[in-house]
Amino acid sequence: MKLGALFSGGKDSAMAAYWAVRNGHKIACLITLISESSESYMFHVPNIEWTKYQAEAMNIPQIIKKTKGEQEEELKDLKSAVVEAMKKYHIEGITAGALASNYQKKRVEKICDELNIECIAPFWNYDDEKYMNEIVENNFEVIITSVSAEGLTSDFLGKKINHELIEKLKKIKQKNRINLHGEGGEYETFVLDCPLFKKRLVLRDFFIQKDNNSASLVIKNLETKPQNI
Repeated sequence: MKLGALFSGGKDSAMAAYWAVRNGHKIACLITLISESSESYMFHVPNIEWTKYQAEAMNIPQIIKKTKGEQEEELKDLKSAVVEAMKKYHIEGITAGALASNYQKKRVEKICDELNIECIAPFWNYDDEKYMNEIVENNFEVIITSVSAEGLTSDFLGKKINHELIEKLKKIKQKNRINLHGEGGEYETFVLDCPLFKKRLVLRDFFIQKDNNSASLVIKNLETKPQNI
């Protein structure tokens, strides 16, 4: 099946797209919504503008739409982007990185039902620890780019998700009841490399931005490199 991947640049949208390819589907395009509001109910915001480098690394075309990020209204922008993907790339469905958010999953499914296409969320209600370990075992290089939960300090920013980090997150989950996979917004991520990439990305420059209850790694410069270097 030809699919469009709802793509934010984070681990979950990339994992959903990878699952689709691994199971015989073709990712015909990436669909990315850039929200003007950091309070968007639907869309990932940190470092979203750098997804164009990930699209280039995957050699997959990308549809980018801007949205004001207003609750419910932003869904019209998403639907418009999906319609464009259907016309331009003849997709028959989309992948979504939804893990546990009923709000997001139901609204994406509603759009797909209206357009008569498939909605594939392969890791919906998946075991969180198993999911995190699969990210590592499938050779995803993922860094944490924002934190906004008790126990997650700015020291986590820029750290790569590996088995050691997962153990640290498990301890914080036990103490503070966070979602291990960050689906509740506890942390955000950015993918530098994964099996879908023909090239890998290297973080060259960034700065840390702190707020009252959160902190973010803001990417200033990325470099694209061949996989064998």
